[in-house]
This record gives sequence, structure tokens and C-alpha cells, in this order.
Amino acid sequence: MNYRAAARELLRNTLLDAALELLRDRAWSDITMAEVAAAADVSRQTLYSEFGSRAEFAQAAIAREGGRFLADAQRTIAAHRDDPAVALSRAFGEFLATASSNPLVQAIVAPDGDGTLLPLVTTQGGPLVEGVSTHLTEMLVMSWPQFTRREARPLAECLVRLAISHAALPLHAPRRTASWVTALLAPYLEQALGAGRERSAA
Repeated sequence: MNYRAAARELLRNTLLDAALELLRDRAWSDITMAEVAAAADVSRQTLYSEFGSRAEFAQAAIAREGGRFLADAQRTIAAHRDDPAVALSRAFGEFLATASSNPLVQAIVAPDGDGTLLPLVTTQGGPLVEGVSTHLTEMLVMSWPQFTRREARPLAECLVRLAISHAALPLHAPRRTASWVTALLAPYLEQALGAGRERSAA
């Protein structure tokens, strides 16, 4: 990464971090872009020059948090690669536990918000679901080469959609929810991996 790209990445992260801190105490609808800029110690014009609009800023914040959740999942899966069902359960449970205290996730699902964030992960969340599902598909194939992308993709997309749903409306403890999701999806996981091993042995 050259200096200009590194400086831009630092600026973007500083602005997004500032918004995340403000969200710990206030609703998204109550936070102005001027306040975000001030918290990051830059001008309002600098913020808009970088992100274009309030909506684009929100989308960038959601995309970054999605990337962080994926990085956490990748580390968890790598640590339990020898037991795919455990890897799935741990990764899903840890996501839900982290999401329950993440300021942005809580702002998205907060009942007292203005409702502008939730559509970005639901009715307008196609690009997010597509992007995260694609990355998760590659992660599954990389972790278990027995998988084909055709087999991994349905599992990845199902996991992403379930993660969004359970993070938005958590009814049970993360570990309990993760165990239920694993009980439902593990048979598909094992069947796909078994088929892959058979293909390798043939």
C-alpha cells in the first residue's frame, strides 16, 4: 500500500471509529455528520469528500464491521478446522456474542432509531449479503478443500442470512442459538465434505 492509499485508509477508519464511539451513547438519527467529523478532528467537508453522503457513510460502516466479523470467523474456523461442526458452532456463537455489544449492530436494530440503518442489511442489503456470502464461500473452500464452491455457496448464504436475522432479533443466548443452527446445518456440511472425500478417493 502506497502512502496516499495508507493515508486514505487511516482517514476512513478514523471517521468510522468516531461514529462508532458516538453510537455507544446516542441513536444514529441523533448524530450529525458534523459531529462525526469533529470527533475525528477533521472538517465536515473532508468527511463528505471521502464518503459522499450520509447514506454512503452508513454503508461503509456496515461493510467494515462485516469485514471484521468475517475476519473473526476465519480465525475461529482455522482454530477448529479438524471438527467442521464445532468450527461452525463456535464461529456463529462468537458472532452473535460480539454483535450483541457492537454499537453499530445495536444502532441498526434499536427500536428507537429512525429506521434508516436496518434496510441496509435487509431490504436494501443485497450487495452486503452477496459480498459477505462470497467471502464466506471462499473461506469454507479454503478451510476444507473437499468442498466445491457449488456446495459451499448455499451454506455460506444461509449462514449470512441467519446471522443477520438472529443478530437483529436475539431470542436466546448466543451459544444456544448457535447450537440450534449447527444442529440444522451440520448434516449438510458433513454430507458435502463426505462427498468431497469420495471424489478425492475415486
